[in-house]
Amino acid sequence: MTARQFWLDEVPLNRGHRSASDTPSIRGGGQVLQRPAAQLHGTRYQHVLAARVPSRVTVDLNRPCRSFDAVVGLDDYGVTYGEVVFSVQGDDGRVLWSSPAMSADTPPVAVHVPLDGRTSIRLVVTPVRGSVPVVDLADWAQARLTC
Repeated sequence: MTARQFWLDEVPLNRGHRSASDTPSIRGGGQVLQRPAAQLHGTRYQHVLAARVPSRVTVDLNRPCRSFDAVVGLDDYGVTYGEVVFSVQGDDGRVLWSSPAMSADTPPVAVHVPLDGRTSIRLVVTPVRGSVPVVDLADWAQARLTC
């Protein structure tokens, strides 16, 4: 079977309800934006899922998927003071991947998470404890599922 890629800026965004579709869909916690492009640390990236900090976004896979890949960082055009941590959690709440603490000066970080046996994942961005809490947009760029 040929693998198919789903870009997260193109999949259906369902505000709070799980989709009955056979294609992936997104349930957003907080404000979620699907954007064709964004700039992180001076570099332009396409296929962006942007979220206000803090955020917790659930991606329902709705089919067997192999992996989730993205590049994460803070949006160059947001108001950013402080640090955040990006993480990908499984449907059981277990952390599958986590970034170091990231600020506006931190270069983007690549994400690769195997998804075998998963039905959903959560994309989570949290402010670092003790950090100045004004962080506008956190970007999951080139965000895609391979199913």
